[in-house]
Amino acid sequence: MSNMDIWLEEWIEQDGMITLGAKLEQTGKAPQRLWYRLPAHLRSTITCSANPFVAGFLFPAMQIGGKLTVHGEVSPSLLQNIEELGAAWLLWRPDAYHRVEITADSEKEATEAEDEISAMMFSGGVDSSFTAWRHRNELAGRQQRNLKAGIMVHGFDIPLDREKEFNGAAESATQMLKSLQMEMIPIATNFREIKGDWEETFGAGLASCLMLLQGRYRSGLIASGYAYSYLTLPYGSNPLTDRMFSSDTFEIEHDGAGFNRLEKTRCLIQWPEVPDYLRVCYEGKDLSGNCCRCQKCIGSMLYFRIFGLKNIACFPDDITNCKILLLRYKDMAQIRSMSRILAIGREMKLKASWLTAVRVSVWMNLILGFPKRQIRPPIRKLERLVKRWIQG
Repeated sequence: MSNMDIWLEEWIEQDGMITLGAKLEQTGKAPQRLWYRLPAHLRSTITCSANPFVAGFLFPAMQIGGKLTVHGEVSPSLLQNIEELGAAWLLWRPDAYHRVEITADSEKEATEAEDEISAMMFSGGVDSSFTAWRHRNELAGRQQRNLKAGIMVHGFDIPLDREKEFNGAAESATQMLKSLQMEMIPIATNFREIKGDWEETFGAGLASCLMLLQGRYRSGLIASGYAYSYLTLPYGSNPLTDRMFSSDTFEIEHDGAGFNRLEKTRCLIQWPEVPDYLRVCYEGKDLSGNCCRCQKCIGSMLYFRIFGLKNIACFPDDITNCKILLLRYKDMAQIRSMSRILAIGREMKLKASWLTAVRVSVWMNLILGFPKRQIRPPIRKLERLVKRWIQG
């Protein structure tokens, strides 16, 4: 059993920014350093608790396994919830993770923020935009939260060395949130550079960024990427484990899983700023906007087309059947995403050539297979899928 330590660093204020850092140390191994950088005017908003670093280092610690001592103040309720979160991942991925026993120099609940307001993670895409729109327009029923800020992270989908592109994406996000009377808060972090599988760890990264602002906000929202009907576990952010990053004084909520992509798009077409500033792409050459060629871009454009919207400003290049036919899907998740568009087309009895193009594109990718790391579907299942799609 290994012994690990998290050591907090002194805050560094320079050029109008505050940098918070910590190191995860293991005897005989090189330490891993995690840092976050925020605007200095948020000093009173930033928590002094070690909670964000417990979340940020959780998966690297579970990769090692053993005893983890946090040299700082941690919420005991967070440690209790994380113990359950770890149990889930141990069952999901026993080959990758090990049990971690976490203790802290001081176990004390962080002070609860005075105002009952919330922040959310905001990328500028469909899911986070839907969460912002429905809460600011009081459409969330008993899940309603008083959203006041959206956090956009430099170092997640836009690498740290592409500062110009992040600034462009942040400007679009600022305009969107400003129209809803929300503040846009930029945070930079090297979280993605520490050890771990991004598809499994990114939920912890989102939660850790929200925890940073516990000095002002009582809760943080993470927009759901998949509806309840399409959930696949294990996955880094989901309705089960996101909430396990909560403490008694700061709640993490997974928002919007009760809505599918069609319902979210139907809602967003009411938001005047969406056609100009929506950003869904993370594969293009210029990550400040949309490449209009990847599956994420084309899929989003097709959803808008279902509602009769074409030539949207945030998608500068119009979609064509040729682009659809040339799509090369990365994994089964992208195949399922496009298959859902086919199902919607059948249900709505749409007559459009692009639906045929999508059907052929999916069919061809299934026949050609995926990268070697992907598992090809069984032949009989493939035959049933192809038959159903050809029949339309």
